[in-house]
Amino acid sequence: MTHVVTQPCFGCKYTDCVVVCPVECFYEGEKMLYIHPEECIDCEACVPECPVEAIFHEDNVPDEWKEYIAMNAEKSEETEVITEKKEPLADD
Repeated sequence: MTHVVTQPCFGCKYTDCVVVCPVECFYEGEKMLYIHPEECIDCEACVPECPVEAIFHEDNVPDEWKEYIAMNAEKSEETEVITEKKEPLADD
């Protein structure tokens, strides 16, 4: 099982979640982050760190954001891993 970054991350790209990830499974896209489904160990460390509540267990992704499950898998293959906190796109 894996966790999924969903729509609330789009345009924000907070990186609080990446620094707590023990397996470095976050990947950085231009407008949001993605979780690699084969690297995620389902530890849930990232969930409480997300200030916009964008991270869900794949079984609990809201219906309107189900397409983000496949998007995370696809985009994590096309983007670079991120392991350090960066300035978010959104204004605080």
